[in-house]
Amino acid sequence: MHERTERDALGERTLPRGAYHGIHTLRALENFPISGRRWPDAFITALAQVKLACARANLALGYLDQDVGRAICQACEEMAEGELHEHILVDPFQGGAGTSTNMNVNEVLANRAAELRGGAPGDSSLIHPLEHVNRHQSTNDVFPTALAVACLSLLKKLEEAVADLQQSLQYKEQELSDVLCLGRTQLQDALPMTMGMTIGAFAEAAARDRWRIFKCRERLKQVNLGGTAMGTGLAAPRDYIFRVVEELKQVTGLPVSRAENLVDATQNMDRFVEVSGILSACAANLLKMCTDLRLLSSGPDGGLGELRLPPLQAGSSHMPGKINPVMPEAASQAALRVMAAHQCLAMAVGSGTLGLNQFMPLIASEILESLTLLTNVIPLLNDKCIRGLTANNERCRTNLGASRALATALTPLLGYAVVERIVEHARTKDLTIEQACLELGLAEPESLRRLISPGRMRKLGFTSEDFEGFNIP
Repeated sequence: MHERTERDALGERTLPRGAYHGIHTLRALENFPISGRRWPDAFITALAQVKLACARANLALGYLDQDVGRAICQACEEMAEGELHEHILVDPFQGGAGTSTNMNVNEVLANRAAELRGGAPGDSSLIHPLEHVNRHQSTNDVFPTALAVACLSLLKKLEEAVADLQQSLQYKEQELSDVLCLGRTQLQDALPMTMGMTIGAFAEAAARDRWRIFKCRERLKQVNLGGTAMGTGLAAPRDYIFRVVEELKQVTGLPVSRAENLVDATQNMDRFVEVSGILSACAANLLKMCTDLRLLSSGPDGGLGELRLPPLQAGSSHMPGKINPVMPEAASQAALRVMAAHQCLAMAVGSGTLGLNQFMPLIASEILESLTLLTNVIPLLNDKCIRGLTANNERCRTNLGASRALATALTPLLGYAVVERIVEHARTKDLTIEQACLELGLAEPESLRRLISPGRMRKLGFTSEDFEGFNIP
């Protein structure tokens, strides 16, 4: 016989004899075949770390038998190191505020611990999922704490990715600092500038994202572990409550601490909205940058074509030679998903009821997906696009020369009316602004070149020296 029988409050069910999951997981699998998704590894690892901290606290305080406690700790360590993850099966879209996932973890850890003691999966007389693995815990303190731990770990990786992106953009800012180009507003010609200035603005946005991500980690360091079901600590010993977060600090290496008000930390999840908002801001900057990269590299022959993106793959099954800006497109889609996830998460947090937020699984799923998307896509964009970015100097000069943007630079000296006449003269005779100025006798060629030199563009404001060699009418 290759099956075993387990019982819960609803009756008996059979499971494969060697399965690490148990009856609670089985019922959840039947009840919630919704998205087909799995929890990310970072969250499963965090749940294992929380369970390990709880087991260590219970073991040290004598609330677990030594043999039982050591077996549970070893099973937790295995899961925290990446083993057993394939046995966490429950769909993230589930009812019960995360109870099904908590029970899935409890059962897998209990059955693995039973094996370590010489038993077999399902032998709850050796290690029980609730009596031993879940001792002095509730889903309502374990799940939010694990989510905070997972987010803290992923935020550190995201901060590093954004820092690398910022560094690459700053390097490109310097590399392209002497490339004159046409600045645009509302997709219309505006003013001359340098391509380095455009890239520099991206770098500043990345710097703000890096700082915000660093600071928002502070919002997650206070956890409600030890508060049990509603933050009152009911059914948990006082010495355990005061010890368990210190154990978690040792297990994770993170500067976590017990929240001052465990009732508040159990029912109010606004801290995750705040962090998600930071991720949404980062996504907004990412989308803006990618939109500009796509536009500036458009064509390349029939568009702006002022930037060249590294060619990564054939762009069409129908049009030979077509190369698409695939990395900015991929990053844009990830950014849009993150911004949408923030709205969903905020609604889920606001929908919490009384002493608990029943939508914790959705909150966890949305913020973990956002962190994963940004942490994965930003290094790809950096490595496969930003670092290989170059400017098409000839196209930049052509577009700048063909525009009327230079006219605005003449306004402080010549006045609006005179410059308007220059623009009209250029339009009527199909001349550039530079050619019109020369034809009207208003400036020498060297004076015009100096006025729109890269050094002049980087100079904040103008001085009288900038207009030497001009003839004021």
